[in-house]
Amino acid sequence: MADGITKPSMMGAFSDEDVKAITDAIDINELTDLILELSNIYSPSTGEAEASAFVHAWMEREGFNPLSVGAVPHRQNVIGTYGGHGAGRNLLFTAHLDTESEPSDPTVLAKTRRPSSAENREWKECWLEEGKFYGYAVANDRGPMSCMLMAAKALKKAGFDLAGRMYLTACPGECGPEPIEERGGIDYMGKEIGAHYMFHHGGVAPDYAIAAEGTDFGVTWLGAGSCTFRVQIYGESIFRPLLKAPEKTADHPSPLYKLGPVIEALHAWTRDYERDNTYDTKGGTCLPKATISSIQGGFPYSGGTQICSLYIGCDLGPKQKAADVLHSLESVMRELPGIEFDVTPVNVYHGYEAQDDEIEPLAASVGSAVQSVKGHPVEKAKSVYSSMWRDHNVFNMHRIPALTFGPTRWRPTPQDFFECTLMYALIALSVCGQMNEQVSSTTAKGVYGGMSNPFEN
Repeated sequence: MADGITKPSMMGAFSDEDVKAITDAIDINELTDLILELSNIYSPSTGEAEASAFVHAWMEREGFNPLSVGAVPHRQNVIGTYGGHGAGRNLLFTAHLDTESEPSDPTVLAKTRRPSSAENREWKECWLEEGKFYGYAVANDRGPMSCMLMAAKALKKAGFDLAGRMYLTACPGECGPEPIEERGGIDYMGKEIGAHYMFHHGGVAPDYAIAAEGTDFGVTWLGAGSCTFRVQIYGESIFRPLLKAPEKTADHPSPLYKLGPVIEALHAWTRDYERDNTYDTKGGTCLPKATISSIQGGFPYSGGTQICSLYIGCDLGPKQKAADVLHSLESVMRELPGIEFDVTPVNVYHGYEAQDDEIEPLAASVGSAVQSVKGHPVEKAKSVYSSMWRDHNVFNMHRIPALTFGPTRWRPTPQDFFECTLMYALIALSVCGQMNEQVSSTTAKGVYGGMSNPFEN
């Protein structure tokens, strides 16, 4: 084991021998090198081709029989497999190839970012400094992706032949963008082109799924959706020499002058939105937010406009529907006197959750892994991790019990990723089972690392 790597405590449902064998099979230096090499490939949404090719080549070199499938040649999902030689359950790990980035379109960049923002080296560069990783791609999401890849390699190296299949999937498009209005079509697709496409066309049939992303080693099986609503305000465009400017902005014919009361009303609505839609369960807490994300009104060279549009981004908890939000927004707008308006959803993704009884075997395996490595029971993930879209939503949408679980999100260390790799391997061993053992239905129900279920009400 490399210097500075803490040996995990040998506790929980896994035997000391199994934990030691996998621990010894993980090379911390190789893991660190993989994280940095993969994360330093610039891979924004719609530009994942090089990172996809790298993962495919790595899987091929390590003997995981990769398959690449995608809706377009330059945005391929990569699917590898390990095991599957017996009657065990199939566990799918998924991580995304794209990372949030500054807009590539120079016009969009100039209109949405300060010049200094684009100079932040963490957009495109990742490095290790004073024992911590820097660079956005490490945390989101190629650090956890490297952990799932190295977990499979460690199982193989340690001689664990899995009965069920361990799927390793690397997908484009999780971060976005989404097709909206004039920037529509397949070139702007996000979620449908990634894990969703892979689920339907990637040759996978999982019993369970894990979105390998940073959760600070907490676990949740909730996921928020998102929607964007366009609120159009109508008015008149008056030839400027003929305009008689009114004393009050409310009396001005241009829809641009009506923004003040509309923004105040929508801001008050967004403050109530989180309170009214908070969803708390033993599998996670969703705190959906809403905010005005864009305002568009005319063009500076056109001389005026009859339409001004506000775009409101909303998270959607697992029990919310876009229709309910639409009716709520329309109700707010109707209360504004003298405002002619229209509200339209231009982008909709619902949130999802796994059923507690169906996810329990997988959650138990996660709990056992955390207990074995960390020496304490697993905790419910912070609400931020169950209040956003992650690709476990894709599987819960299709009735495959799925959760998200992974290492420290902000400024992770090599130790964090080492422990995560070990945990992923232990979870796969628990769920998929070994060829030389009788495989049960996964693990004992209701047991989390030898402890009582911490999420039981």
